[in-house]
Amino acid sequence: MTKPISATAFPAHEHDHTVCIADALDVAEQHCIEHKLRFTPLRRQVLEIVWSRHAPIGAYEILDELRNDSRAAAPPTVYRALEFLVEHGFVHKIESLNAFVGCDRPDGEHVGQFLICGSCHQVGELDDPEIAKLIARKAKTVGFDVSHQTIEVRGLCSNCAGDDHA
Repeated sequence: MTKPISATAFPAHEHDHTVCIADALDVAEQHCIEHKLRFTPLRRQVLEIVWSRHAPIGAYEILDELRNDSRAAAPPTVYRALEFLVEHGFVHKIESLNAFVGCDRPDGEHVGQFLICGSCHQVGELDDPEIAKLIARKAKTVGFDVSHQTIEVRGLCSNCAGDDHA
């Protein structure tokens, strides 16, 4: 079992991501060692870029950051790195934004309910099994067997709405 990553759903705007990045890289590296996976320098750098903020980031933004760091990278290599990181639970893809966010619980399968702030664009993740069970149960009543759930909810985080709306 790996240690949990230090993160909150919606950190304060002045939040220092250094701890989040370091924890995410440590967890990914340990997971890859334990499961005999290759955590290549590119995969590590892409994960670091994703975790450099708590807002979603697109593949081409990642590519731009890699190029700014004088690293030769092409879209297919970035997409392959992202596929690996998603497959192993280090990042989530936010489908409606076609962007990626770090996962602070990569060591176990879970259902993500994503809260997307329309103002600061940060994404908070709920992991509420009751919501997942309710959806699966309701779907079953209409003859639908759920195989995967990703829920994306838009609104305002408490930092943007004010603490009185939290």
